[in-house]
Amino acid sequence: MDTRPRALIVKCTAGATDAERCAQAFTVAATAAATGIGVSLWLTGDAAWFGVPGQAESFVLPHSAPLAQLRDAVLELGTLTVCTQCAERRSITGDQLIPGVRIAGSATFVDEILQPNVQALVY
Repeated sequence: MDTRPRALIVKCTAGATDAERCAQAFTVAATAAATGIGVSLWLTGDAAWFGVPGQAESFVLPHSAPLAQLRDAVLELGTLTVCTQCAERRSITGDQLIPGVRIAGSATFVDEILQPNVQALVY
């Protein structure tokens, strides 16, 4: 039996215009982080905005935990990454991001998802 810890990589491709899919990605990532497994949440497309202060705070979806609260749980317990190209397309720079949020590209994403005992989900 393999006893190495599992990790979960979640890629959120949806922003505020696809609120349910976006919230699901954040909810799954925060829930997994709370269980103690390694979690990495990637923000791509319009989800990249949620790495910027104030953006998740303005997101509202009935019957969903506040997105900022979910984001902060992931930041505290895991890794939060904004896609390099997505940030560049939106003129988001590293100094505009919430402390602890990083910008990284596809090579880093591929490296993370190809590690042993990793499950990748895309929303």
